[in-house]
Amino acid sequence: MKLLKTKIEELCLIQPDVFPDERGYFYESYQKDKFLKLGIDANFVQDNESMSGKGVLRGLHFQSPPFAQGKLVRVVSGAVMDVAVDLRLHSETYGKWESVKLSAENKLMLWIPEGFAHGFITLEDNTIFQYKCTNYYNRESERGIIWNDPNLSIDWGTDNPLVSEKDLKGLFFKDIVSPF
Repeated sequence: MKLLKTKIEELCLIQPDVFPDERGYFYESYQKDKFLKLGIDANFVQDNESMSGKGVLRGLHFQSPPFAQGKLVRVVSGAVMDVAVDLRLHSETYGKWESVKLSAENKLMLWIPEGFAHGFITLEDNTIFQYKCTNYYNRESERGIIWNDPNLSIDWGTDNPLVSEKDLKGLFFKDIVSPF
């Protein structure tokens, strides 16, 4: 298992060791001891999964303390462009975002610590997206940034994604009072 750095401190890709053979493949998507050796000390309490058609955009979501969540995200089937926005006020990359392609083919995982808004757009039909969370979902603590915020200028690859009513009501980044 390898840790691959991104442009944003603490946001990192994890490349698992994959063991293919004539039957298919095997890999460990999570092992606490290996993650600790990579410097990720996370206590996961909830697993989530979504399935989406091509062009579905989910996000940009975060939860405020005391229900803030770190997330370990991966794709089981299909592919996404995954985006994390740094909301940590004292970070040199506050307000910056990083995008990575996660797919069933590349098997990369993204570790998103607390203090980030997160979202993704599906690049293929029947994409299955899984994520482990370090805290339980709490509706009252959930916040969101509008996907097409002009100040962030995220290139989602389309101007017309399928977005939920809830996500269409996200705030602009400039109007977010970051709790991080």
